Parts: sequence; structure tokens; C-alpha cells
Amino acid sequence: MFGLFKKKEKDTLPQLTDLNNNPLAPGDLVEVLRYDLGKSKLILVDNIYYYESIKSGEQVSWLKMIDASSDNQKVKKIIAE
Repeated sequence: MFGLFKKKEKDTLPQLTDLNNNPLAPGDLVEVLRYDLGKSKLILVDNIYYYESIKSGEQVSWLKMIDASSDNQKVKKIIAE
């Protein structure tokens, strides 16, 4: 009965995916399709994901990159071959 009042675990980080359903992780390079960021790096600061532009250094929260129709990120992962 007292199990109802257990503390919740700390918020876990969401699993991000690009438009092609490729999983994203901190350190990945992506092509951001919004805000003229261009080629960017996914970074983690204080348990919050940000996209940091390689060219300008501007940072944009992952929340602004959500595609409403698919819940994926409006980015394309750059996969080195």
C-alpha cells in the first residue's frame, strides 16, 4: 500500500532520432534543418540536449527540433563512411 508514494527516479534522457530514424547520441554530427545552424554537434549540458553549430557556436535546444508529424528531430545524422 505504501508503494504508491515511492520517489520517482531522476528523469531519464529521451532517446533522440533523426528524420531517418537513426539514433542520436552526444557527440554525433548532424545537418540541422532549422535555424540556419548547418552542420552541428549534439551536446549534453546539465542533462539537456543542445545542437551546437560548428560554424557559429550557436546552441539550440533539442525541443525546438521536434518534428510534429513524427516526433523525430528535424536533423539528418552525418554518418562517416
